[in-house]
Amino acid sequence: MSEFEYGALASGLTRRFFLEKLGKVGGTAMLLAGMDALGFGIGSAMAAPPKLAGTPKKKKVIVLGAGNAGLSSAYELTKAGYEVTVIEARSFPGGRAQSARKGFSLTELGGEKQTCDFDDGLYINIGPWRIPYHHHSTLHYTKLFNVPLELFNNDNDASFLYMEKGTGPLAGKPIRKGEIAADALGYSSEILAKLSRQGALDGQLSAEDKEKFIEFMVEFGYLDKKDLSYKGTPGRGYLIEPGAGTNPGPGKPSVPYKLNDVLNSGMTKLLHGVADWDQQRTMFQPVQGMEQIPKAIARNLPPGMIRFNTEVQQIRQSPSGVTVNVVKDGQPETITADWCICTIPLSVLKGIDNGLSPAFKAAMEKCAYAPVGKIGLQMKRRFWEEDHSIYGGHVFCDNPDINNIAMPSTGWQSQKGVLLGYYNFGPSAAKVSAKSPADRAAMAVDYGQKIFPAYKESFESSFSVAWHRVKYNLGGWGMWSDEARATAYPVLTEPDGRIYLAGEHLSYIGGWQAGAFESAWQQVERLHARAMKG
Repeated sequence: MSEFEYGALASGLTRRFFLEKLGKVGGTAMLLAGMDALGFGIGSAMAAPPKLAGTPKKKKVIVLGAGNAGLSSAYELTKAGYEVTVIEARSFPGGRAQSARKGFSLTELGGEKQTCDFDDGLYINIGPWRIPYHHHSTLHYTKLFNVPLELFNNDNDASFLYMEKGTGPLAGKPIRKGEIAADALGYSSEILAKLSRQGALDGQLSAEDKEKFIEFMVEFGYLDKKDLSYKGTPGRGYLIEPGAGTNPGPGKPSVPYKLNDVLNSGMTKLLHGVADWDQQRTMFQPVQGMEQIPKAIARNLPPGMIRFNTEVQQIRQSPSGVTVNVVKDGQPETITADWCICTIPLSVLKGIDNGLSPAFKAAMEKCAYAPVGKIGLQMKRRFWEEDHSIYGGHVFCDNPDINNIAMPSTGWQSQKGVLLGYYNFGPSAAKVSAKSPADRAAMAVDYGQKIFPAYKESFESSFSVAWHRVKYNLGGWGMWSDEARATAYPVLTEPDGRIYLAGEHLSYIGGWQAGAFESAWQQVERLHARAMKG
């Protein structure tokens, strides 16, 4: 889930094609390499929950966790006639699908309590951030429960790239992504077109195909049709924008950067030929925060089904049922059922007296959890819009402590807004999480000032999260090595006696809400088929 994968060009030839394979002109590798950019990952495969027909013979189910996997499990089982009890340690539904807004509080392990002080109506999604169009399961629930959606601007050519580790005149300067994309694309197209015209591709292309290829390069890279040179394109922007009369009149087009300056800047590593399968240019987000999805599902469960502020202490099972010992407000209680669907993150479940089989315990150890951090920064003025005409999208950089800055895709042209000040992963997330919330904000603001002159003077308040330090998550999402995916992962997709595990960690779309929903759907279907047999 690298945030560096979000940048995308308008068409389908990649930087890798141009820069790594140009030297191999004359071999089929050059043509085949471009196909790397067209590879599609595993998307959301299930569009609707399973139909659970018939009346189960044993129908009491305990669902552990009221995140999206637990909520969808409870909803689908309740529809089928099951008696469901949901146990949730937090005081609200959603798990990691949280939106921090005024009054929301969080205390990380070993940290101080934070209480969000954003203005009314402002928020930051500190968990899931966006929804791809092909995550059918997530969109199933937004439609079913009338959760309004709006577009999320995931890729904005008007936004900046900022690379301090590059060299040359572009390094250490905020440069519009559209300028770098246009120039990298244009110069690469020029090279390929001229090589083709010189006969370098004659071994791979017929005369007719060669002319078609050159024609494609001319359109693709905005080349001069006569000499096949790249001289810029209006799409990269203007020094003086066109307007009325004779001044500004036609305006003044921007001038392309030199090819070696573009390459030395390091910014081309952020460009891809097509968007990643799960990172389209435009995506979806719920109006007023991602938390609206789990809240909507929870509202459609029977009153009192979810038992909030209740911690699981012990899980046991017998051939005939499951027993879960819980504590609420210091008072222990024992809950029994015929079945259990456990959606507790494996990072947390490993620390509970879970009573699972040795094979299950060994398999859980193979799943690591990603250190992930985010920070929201409330700004008193939307300077990114007013001063730079940037509406949504990301500023990508080469500082892994920041990784990217994201402008909100909501509240256009209002007075204030909340930026995503950083979104870091791995060792960088662990390092930043050791700072106090105030020091995290100071770090983020200091860095943002390098890109936006109005950053510091506009900053008002912040709210941050380090998911690996959140008691009921202990990480952002589950991660599997290839070996663990092949050996341990399949073990956990099967039931351990009467206990079924579900969550994004038991899907190939880890970290996404669709992974949680579809894992739950699979396990609900399996449980029902078994319950129908008695």
